[in-house]
Amino acid sequence: MKVIETKKAPKAIGPYSQAVEVGKTLYISGQTPLDPETMKVLSKDIEGQTIQVLKNIREIAQEAGYELTDIVKCGVFLSDMNNFKLMNEVYMNFFGSHKPARVTVEVSRLPLDALVEIDAICYK
Repeated sequence: MKVIETKKAPKAIGPYSQAVEVGKTLYISGQTPLDPETMKVLSKDIEGQTIQVLKNIREIAQEAGYELTDIVKCGVFLSDMNNFKLMNEVYMNFFGSHKPARVTVEVSRLPLDALVEIDAICYK
């Protein structure tokens, strides 16, 4: 097991790692829309928050030597399912033709009152 950490994504705000690699699999912890430099949520809308979350995931994956096309599954957590369509448009644009398996659920609340949190699993 190898712990992955990069300054290009927000540091963990609890007792967990940004990601852990086991063999050829990378498990990226749920990412909220924190800016890695300020450690604050800069965007108030779902589109901006989704972009930041996906950028954080990309930076962690790349630090471990993985690409977006190595992402095989994402878990999407929304504080309001009414944001699904807008989140999904950003998500589709970010991944392009690559389509990882995915689950999307509405939750009652996310850390820092974020609108979205996404985790990911990569495989080489």
